[in-house]
Amino acid sequence: MDLLASLAAEERWLFPAFLAMYAAIYCAGQLVVFRRWAPRQRLDGASCLISLFHGTPAALAAAGAILALPAGSRSFAAPNARLQDHVLDYSVAYFTMDLLHYLAFLPGDVLFIAHHLATLFVFLTCRYLVRHGAYALLVLLVLAEVTSLLQNVWTLAGIWRDQSPAAARVYGALSPPFYALYTLVRGVAGPLFLLKMAAFYLSGQAVDVIPWWVRISWILVVGTAIAVSNLWIWNLWKELVREWKQQAPPKSKKDT
Repeated sequence: MDLLASLAAEERWLFPAFLAMYAAIYCAGQLVVFRRWAPRQRLDGASCLISLFHGTPAALAAAGAILALPAGSRSFAAPNARLQDHVLDYSVAYFTMDLLHYLAFLPGDVLFIAHHLATLFVFLTCRYLVRHGAYALLVLLVLAEVTSLLQNVWTLAGIWRDQSPAAARVYGALSPPFYALYTLVRGVAGPLFLLKMAAFYLSGQAVDVIPWWVRISWILVVGTAIAVSNLWIWNLWKELVREWKQQAPPKSKKDT
């Protein structure tokens, strides 16, 4: 809480510092932490490393920024508080760094590039254009990043599961709880909050502070992201069930 209080009192623009931090972490991942990995694995590892430094801290900071405000100020049309702006800048810096990573080394990964561009559009319009509505985006940020730690450990284990039996065991052990938590957050909590957010913005209650095209674009971007996330986790569940069936011992036929 002391850290959040100091952030709330900080008047400087923190985006450059956050971006420099992520750049340093990324370089450390490429040059030190994962230097012995194969080139593609090293790229994925460095991306996961900056995600680890973003996900859980961002979720905690977003939750703290929401709870720090009086209940009456937690509105979809409320002006952004300084602490909320800092949290948005923290995430903008992460997505900027990861986007640069994909553009430089993995330009063919169109889905991730599109996701990062869309996310940056939402955060940047909220932070710098309309300066309202951070409450909605921070709730979505909490929902998006609450699974980040599990997902990144699961991803790193997945990278090495073919080379390391220990990594394969970690991957197998983490898959069911990660899939379950992800499904609960992205398949239940996320859509419910999106419905509440869409109902508010489509009612015209924020018309004086957030232009219609911004409100509609936020709804479309968030809705698309949730749909793609659910499609992704559904495919993972199908793959996991298929693996379970393959590993199950064959049923013995009764003698007739």
